[in-house]
Amino acid sequence: MAHNGLSVHKFRGVSNLSLDAKGRIVLPARYRERLAESCQGLLVVTIDTDQPCLLIYPLPEWELIEEKIEALPSFNPTTRRIQRLLIGHATEAEVDANGRMLLSNPLRDYARLGKKVVLIGQGKKFELWDETLWNERMETWLAESGGDEMPGALAELTL
Repeated sequence: MAHNGLSVHKFRGVSNLSLDAKGRIVLPARYRERLAESCQGLLVVTIDTDQPCLLIYPLPEWELIEEKIEALPSFNPTTRRIQRLLIGHATEAEVDANGRMLLSNPLRDYARLGKKVVLIGQGKKFELWDETLWNERMETWLAESGGDEMPGALAELTL
């Protein structure tokens, strides 16, 4: 499948991983081949501006987003905030031959990553969470799902 000259790969699922003493995670085997194919294992990691987690993009996907962010009017304070946070924290990372990826200290600190982390497939990107934080947020979101918004949003999807 190609879209705009890029291979379209969807990342799905939840993986429980460990962060080693050097700040590396080992990506699940099921993603490695797709990442090697779509971006030669080159990724960009940045912060999520709304949640204490990291966003991990294949390099070609990140470049499309970066272009859109840079095209926004920089005189808008909200735009400047997004540009500073997302582009400012964007760090290139490479998946090594053993499927490991190094996360920088500032990124690990922002997401409050402990030894146990959770990698969440989000279509064209991943989110990386501290396991305890993920479990707390998930419980909160599930508790909130009793509201009117979620069924309305789900109704818009034709399943």
